[in-house]
Amino acid sequence: MTGNSKLETGGYHKPVMLKECIEALQINPEGTYIDATFGGGGHSLAMLEHIKGGRLIAFDQDDDARREAEKITHRSFTFCHANFRYLKKFLKLNGVTKVNGILADLGISSHQIDEPSRGFSTRYEGPLDMRMDKNSKVTAAHVVNEYDEPALHKMLGMYGEIKNARTVAKAIVQERVGKKITRTEDLKQLLSRFAPRGKENKYFAQVFQALRIEVNNEMQALEDFLHQAGEVMEPGGRLVIMSYHSLEDRMVKNFINKGKVYGEVEKDFYGNVLKPFEAVNRKPVEASVEEVNENKRARSAKLRIAEKK
Repeated sequence: MTGNSKLETGGYHKPVMLKECIEALQINPEGTYIDATFGGGGHSLAMLEHIKGGRLIAFDQDDDARREAEKITHRSFTFCHANFRYLKKFLKLNGVTKVNGILADLGISSHQIDEPSRGFSTRYEGPLDMRMDKNSKVTAAHVVNEYDEPALHKMLGMYGEIKNARTVAKAIVQERVGKKITRTEDLKQLLSRFAPRGKENKYFAQVFQALRIEVNNEMQALEDFLHQAGEVMEPGGRLVIMSYHSLEDRMVKNFINKGKVYGEVEKDFYGNVLKPFEAVNRKPVEASVEEVNENKRARSAKLRIAEKK
């Protein structure tokens, strides 16, 4: 690793609960590890400090993350410019069948949020884009302007968990008849009519979250990733996942406890639950008060740790 790699990636994104994540992985210097969400590389750099003869394979579909990854020259490091839902495929391409630990930080990186042209943030005026993969065809503007009312209602209710999803869906459909909704400010202006007084920003964030999840097909990607993680992990290997909203955390918790993200558990002939992992921590680990004071994003983070049986 070049001496200034840390400095170069430092300003991009401050990793949440970095120490807790690295400790949870229990890294074997000779093992093979996955950073499923490279982002600004903070977790990868910390993992590489513990890897001597082993390997670290990082994933990210974002072009900006790829550029950050190019700054890391450590011989144990491999970057895959892909969504983590293609975990098995890219491991195979790199001659890997089994791994000793997987880390995934499901939050959007602060770099993406702070870039107005990406359209992720409620704080900046920008295009309604929200694509993690800029080659993808579907943008937030497409969803807002093309989805019918029932689809918008379902998306806002399920992914944004807002109470008046039906009303907002109807208003969006009516609004776009006169003029397409293409900018973050256009959408916020419309939403401000329905946001609870004094909680406007939280409300905007919930709607933007719903759009981001839909645009990037995040729930399906997470489900695909979790199942593959179970298939590629060596016995005793650690799965370490940090989530920032209840939908993701629920899916991760269900997968660890039941072996599937939705539905009833399946059992074998002897009544044992068919699941690849055992939870290491019954309750999720949360950031310290000090860290939350330093980094507001840490406030909603929940870290779950599981071990392959």
